[in-house]
Amino acid sequence: MEYVPSDLSPRECYKVLTSFVLPRPIAWVTTVGPTGVVNAAPFSFFNVFSENPPLCMFAANSRPDGRIKDTVVNIRRSGEFVVNIPDEPLARAMHESSGDFPPEIGEPGYLGLKLAPSSKVSVPRLADTPWAMECKTWKIIDVNNDRALVMGEGINFYIRDELWDRDAMRVHMDRYHPIGRMFADRYCRTDDRVVFPEAKGPK
Repeated sequence: MEYVPSDLSPRECYKVLTSFVLPRPIAWVTTVGPTGVVNAAPFSFFNVFSENPPLCMFAANSRPDGRIKDTVVNIRRSGEFVVNIPDEPLARAMHESSGDFPPEIGEPGYLGLKLAPSSKVSVPRLADTPWAMECKTWKIIDVNNDRALVMGEGINFYIRDELWDRDAMRVHMDRYHPIGRMFADRYCRTDDRVVFPEAKGPK
């Protein structure tokens, strides 16, 4: 079967995309509001796409009533955010943080998540996540006035010590258990892995 996106409603198009483009990594983004409240929200329209400079991008849609999400409001004001990567022990809290929290209630405080100060930005990171990237806003693109594509330049990386082989510059995959986004209420584990030898072209 085939679909032309223009023949679908936005919700139907969303269902097609999220049903097949998976699993998707999750950016658990921390920002700080104007009164100092720390916001933490997950976004699965996310990835990194450059190493020089290190750039990431996530998409944040408006709320159903048209309000702009706190994450975007905070980033537009401060120009800073932190991308935290959730792992299995934090998956439930990450999911719970996707609820509709008012600006005056920070998800980390409400959910009992530990914060740690960042080194290069004023926004704290989530202390227990395995990996975090402190970001300065690189560019924000508005899409149809109801979605923001937020691009950030990574200016500092945090890696949980036991996950990284500093000499080989390689992750210990047996110790790293990131969670992936599927669709609706579904997530996936990433421990069932396949290894292929290096691909070689024709002689």
